[in-house]
Amino acid sequence: MKEVVRVGVDEMDIHYQLIELLAYWQGAVNTTHIVNHFKISRQQAQKYFTEYQQNNPNNLVYDKSAKSFLPTNNFQSKAIDEDVNQYLEWLSNSSNMLSAQIQPSPHLNSITYTSLELPKRSVSCTVMRGLVAAIKQQKRVDVDYVSLANPDGEGRIIQPHIFVRTGLRWHLRAFDEKHKEFRDFVLSRFRGEPELLDKGTHCAKQDSGWNTYINIILAPDQRLNMNQKRVIEHDYQMQNGQLVIKTRAALAQYLLQEMQINIKFHDAYPEAQQLVLLNKNDIKDWLFNS
Repeated sequence: MKEVVRVGVDEMDIHYQLIELLAYWQGAVNTTHIVNHFKISRQQAQKYFTEYQQNNPNNLVYDKSAKSFLPTNNFQSKAIDEDVNQYLEWLSNSSNMLSAQIQPSPHLNSITYTSLELPKRSVSCTVMRGLVAAIKQQKRVDVDYVSLANPDGEGRIIQPHIFVRTGLRWHLRAFDEKHKEFRDFVLSRFRGEPELLDKGTHCAKQDSGWNTYINIILAPDQRLNMNQKRVIEHDYQMQNGQLVIKTRAALAQYLLQEMQINIKFHDAYPEAQQLVLLNKNDIKDWLFNS
């Protein structure tokens, strides 16, 4: 992915982002797009196009029949990344890679999409506000927590430092005074009203699992034939038949779960297994029940 260097996002950057996004990915952009989206005059919209072309003379060409600016074969983006993921996230209105002011709307986008609606976990507002306060004030907090091992719950004193989204649910990373180590707590399993205590004694810098980075090395299941392996290698842009993912050690298990990699046994069907972990022994200390 090409690195795009920006010094802040000013008004011009925002308009340039939209011009490039529509031209590069959707094949055309015109003044009507800019007028309708930003609620500005046609004269002002034309001014943005004029200034854009002055700064980027080889990027766009006006097509009279289409009444739009089209990208040239020499198009080189300056305000967006030529990254498919950026466009797909913009399309689904979930991107934080672009200005919030150019999120998609019906007059911008005729491309249809859908996304999987996953069930939401219930998190108490009272709990959330208390945990946020504990992190901001770097305090110990006394809160009730339930688990499958202890469904009736128990009081726990923890020292939280970050919220983590791990696919289907949110966790809280915190020092657990009961077990005297940093652990992950599922947000939906907190109960009651958190009680803020005194200043914490453990901070993020002391969380070795959070501050340690490891490489997860994946490869196509060796039971697949060569053509099948090539498909998997292309999917993940593998180099020399391997995919190396750098991640925080504390997140290694969640990453493997999200990629549907079972580290305990292989599926009977390699087409279902697809990916295997090559360096389990190197990272096993960071995996759960490994």
